[in-house]
Amino acid sequence: MSRYHRQIILKELGQTGQNQLFNAKVLVVGAGGLGCPALLYLVAAGVGHIGIVDDDVVALSNLHRQVLYGPEDIGQPKATVARRVLATQNPEIQLVAYPTRLTPANAWDIVGQYDLVLDGTDNFTTRYLLNDLCVLQQKPLIFGAISQFEGQVSVFNLPQNGVPAANYRDIFPTPPAEGTVQNCAEAGVIGVLPGIIGSLQAAEVIKIITGIGRPLANAIMTYNLLTNNSLKLKIHALPKTIHLIPKDRAAFEQTNYQLLCGIPEKTLEIGGSELHQYLHRDDVQLIDLREPYETPGLTAFPHQRIAMNTIAESDFTHPTVIFICQSGKRSLSTAHKWSENLPDKQFLSVRGGVLAL
Repeated sequence: MSRYHRQIILKELGQTGQNQLFNAKVLVVGAGGLGCPALLYLVAAGVGHIGIVDDDVVALSNLHRQVLYGPEDIGQPKATVARRVLATQNPEIQLVAYPTRLTPANAWDIVGQYDLVLDGTDNFTTRYLLNDLCVLQQKPLIFGAISQFEGQVSVFNLPQNGVPAANYRDIFPTPPAEGTVQNCAEAGVIGVLPGIIGSLQAAEVIKIITGIGRPLANAIMTYNLLTNNSLKLKIHALPKTIHLIPKDRAAFEQTNYQLLCGIPEKTLEIGGSELHQYLHRDDVQLIDLREPYETPGLTAFPHQRIAMNTIAESDFTHPTVIFICQSGKRSLSTAHKWSENLPDKQFLSVRGGVLAL
């Protein structure tokens, strides 16, 4: 009563609502910019069972917006660190860390243990996987997205008053072409924005669990931090998009979401330690694909800086060419492109880009 007194005395929530929170099971996928504030407030609110999925490790560039972590956590798995920090803040609840990436092979069993899912991801592969799985398992999906100064929030797969539930594919039926949408590492993001959007996601979770208020079902809200303008648009379930979703578990587990999102199966990535080994060779060329204004500079390695959209065959002067960009996304797509065009040369991409070095 002492811990949750301020929200228990709300007549809309009360002791019944608090019990509902304690008995609820919520899966947060992505313990980054959106996941951190959402997790903080769900734990503080007393949600009794929370799963945390993230296969990434803490990096210095995360700290301006991912408020669960400190410099001492750099290099450690985000899911594990988040669980440890949150357990000290509220030891009364159950926290489970999944330091892994969701795939068609493991997602069905992980998601199946929870009542609803909060999407804090930053890649289309996981986003479409989560949407399709939540449709199949009939679980609400609390969506959030951020870029630069603007964010979006919605609730998918939640029927309201007999109206069919809209899902993510009713807005974006198919993924955009690889490399056409920048992530936060490439486009940038103001640090407080994920705090706002992640908190709104947590609020939607609490509303759905307790039945208070009106969730953002069949609607999407956008918020612009620079202008303080917000806009709410209605979404309708479209019968023609349902055929895009696998029909059952077997079909879901056979779906290649990487290929669906335009990411070739063949990997041409190397890690930072491998990069050091390659650069000791005389036949290797390193090309930074970023635009001139992108920072930080790549000062530790001899390289050329050629923007991705201006690169040409004549720029390749060595048998092995290694591309690097801010986060590894542009460099990987460029490596695949030139591997197909020039099969006699070896093209590689640095996993995680400059920010991972």
